[in-house]
Amino acid sequence: MRKKEEETKETEATLLQELCGADAQLYACLSTHLYETPLAAISQEDLDIVTEEAEKSGNFRPAMDKTIFEGARNPAERERYIKAIQNLASKTIHAAEQEKDTAEKEGLTELAASLRRRIENQRLMSERTDDVLNVASRFYNEKLVELGEQARRDARGRDRKEAEREDKRISELEKAGREARRQARRGMGREEKREAKKQDGKEERAAEQRKEARGEERHEAEREERRIGELEQAGREVRKEGKGGSRS
Repeated sequence: MRKKEEETKETEATLLQELCGADAQLYACLSTHLYETPLAAISQEDLDIVTEEAEKSGNFRPAMDKTIFEGARNPAERERYIKAIQNLASKTIHAAEQEKDTAEKEGLTELAASLRRRIENQRLMSERTDDVLNVASRFYNEKLVELGEQARRDARGRDRKEAEREDKRISELEKAGREARRQARRGMGREEKREAKKQDGKEERAAEQRKEARGEERHEAEREERRIGELEQAGREVRKEGKGGSRS
């Protein structure tokens, strides 16, 4: 099985296995075409441009991956994408057969075996395009939801760190203010010093109230984070139940 990215997470394989069920052939085929991070792994160019580049280079893989991804996300245009996948599969098979013949003549047995597997996968892709798009649709829907959740978690994490930095900055300013007032009182007379202490007390109480308010904001953010996490977990469970029984 080709490694889709530098690292393939176990959760991804589990998801695809759940969707394919006992269909080992479909799993073997799609495990080389579906990506955990499709927005990063699949070309952002228009499909027509990616397909044109494939025609020029003879490498139809990027175009096939792009077509499956778009077909999975555009069910209303399924027939169009079915034809495009079958067309790309046919061209991939033709190119692979030529490479295989050359490899066999040159005694490159491992390469020839790899090319035979590619041909088998593309034949399955062409013959079972409906199944391919059904699984890809569920797979990518889940992955895009997960990526959206992760992006929001990252944003909340950045906000939390920014709040912590701001809290620290305010604490340092307040500490510097206390020290400055203490130094200023040294040169004051008795009455002036008494009034300064009263004012300092008011400022200390106000600073403590602000600190408590910031603490409550942090606690509220933590409660909201837990609430969102629970909702996301519940959503994953619902989607998991929905995937169950999707294939016999």
